[in-house]
Amino acid sequence: MKQEPCAGSGLWVRLAETERETLGFFLNGQACEALAGDTIMTALLTQSRALGQSDQSGTLRAGFCVMGACQDCWVATEDGARLRSCLRLIESGMRLVVKT
Repeated sequence: MKQEPCAGSGLWVRLAETERETLGFFLNGQACEALAGDTIMTALLTQSRALGQSDQSGTLRAGFCVMGACQDCWVATEDGARLRSCLRLIESGMRLVVKT
């Protein structure tokens, strides 16, 4: 299942705290927006339906425990660094890569 990032049809829907400052980041080279204080996971899943694919099965994944214990939320930066998306806050200009 191929999905375009930042299409606005994410897995998560923001219901509150919509007035926080907007900041820009890049997902697979495409400009996206998040809100200040969002975790990387929140920023990605409000824009996309998955955080990437499982290394073992290739199925889409979207995190599991959302508290840093399960290893299912890892994403990569364009330079290859790996980040736990549920624990790290999104930063302005961050360049992330996910395989979906």
